[in-house]
Amino acid sequence: MVLNVLGARLPGAQFLDLCAGTGAMGLEALSRGAAHVTFVERDPAALASLRENLERLQLRERARVVAGDVEAALHRLRESGARFDALFLDPPYESDLARRCIEMLAQGDLLRDNAVLIVQAFHKRPLPTHTGVLHQQWRRRYGESSLALYIGERPCS
Repeated sequence: MVLNVLGARLPGAQFLDLCAGTGAMGLEALSRGAAHVTFVERDPAALASLRENLERLQLRERARVVAGDVEAALHRLRESGARFDALFLDPPYESDLARRCIEMLAQGDLLRDNAVLIVQAFHKRPLPTHTGVLHQQWRRRYGESSLALYIGERPCS
């Protein structure tokens, strides 16, 4: 359901799966035509499962796995010049990581023009509606979770 929101944006996309866990969202993105997925995860057990899934599905050449803290990974990705068309963020609900990552991504240097960010978060966690280049298009509640869709918009020059 989450990736249905991306529709025609997914084929050929550079996709970033933050707090990836075992990689279900990024693997689904690859199955729907994403050109490449970068997975970021810190949990060793989840990383082992993610790497095993990539090998088993023969998708290793279309993926990059970044192990470690998501905020540090965003800094490293920025320094490497990586840029993404579509991003998914599903941080632990008990943290304020969703807001912090949105604010980091809102600087725009990891986003291609008209990039799309989908954030899954605890429904009671406040999320910015507009910060930097990111503008929240909608937020919907699903049980204890919410999904928010952000579009990266560059200012006209």
